[in-house]
Amino acid sequence: MAERILMIDDDDRLAGMVSDYLGGAGFRLTVAGTARAGEALLKRESFDAVILDLMLPDGDGLDVCRRLRGASDVPILMLTARGEPMDRVIGLEVGADDYLAKPFEPRELQARLRAILRRRAAPQRSEILRFGRLEIDKGARGVRVDGEDKPLTSYQYTLLLTLAERAGRVLTREALMDLMKGEKLEAFDRSVDIHISRIRAAIEDDPKRPKRIVTVRGTGYVFARDQDR
Repeated sequence: MAERILMIDDDDRLAGMVSDYLGGAGFRLTVAGTARAGEALLKRESFDAVILDLMLPDGDGLDVCRRLRGASDVPILMLTARGEPMDRVIGLEVGADDYLAKPFEPRELQARLRAILRRRAAPQRSEILRFGRLEIDKGARGVRVDGEDKPLTSYQYTLLLTLAERAGRVLTREALMDLMKGEKLEAFDRSVDIHISRIRAAIEDDPKRPKRIVTVRGTGYVFARDQDR
């Protein structure tokens, strides 16, 4: 069954081009020209992913992203004319799974969209990994601390699981991206670091002094197995 994608963007020409390209690739695309229309559609219908423009006529895409992430774990690909590194960082911090700057090649949009959909749909055995007070439920793709659910994006969950399944092993950013079968990072893009900070905010007692996901300076990260947490 074709994946349903919601595109929230007021650029009719761009939306038409994306609709033709993704339609030819087997996706079912619905377009909303405003934040209000897009959010209303998401309340009424089910979508497999959202392509969200940062600049909308009736609101800021970052605010829309925050609201969507607060209500749903639907994968979000942020699409915008702003290509500065800090804009990308902010987009990831508010819950976007990926970020693509305009102008872009339709093939890259499709590749990034398929990547976030694969991460969401990846089959997992019904198994719970326990590390002290932290539980990672592979069957439900959920994370709990002291029994309390900790919402993470699909990307962040997969990143945490990738680290946890290799507890005690130092992983570089490049190794993490390779293990997750994600897109290669651009030279200035610190998206792994941003997602790690979001994971720490969810699972650490003090995210500024993490004990579970530890930075190995100049190398990468290690998931500490033997912690009270």
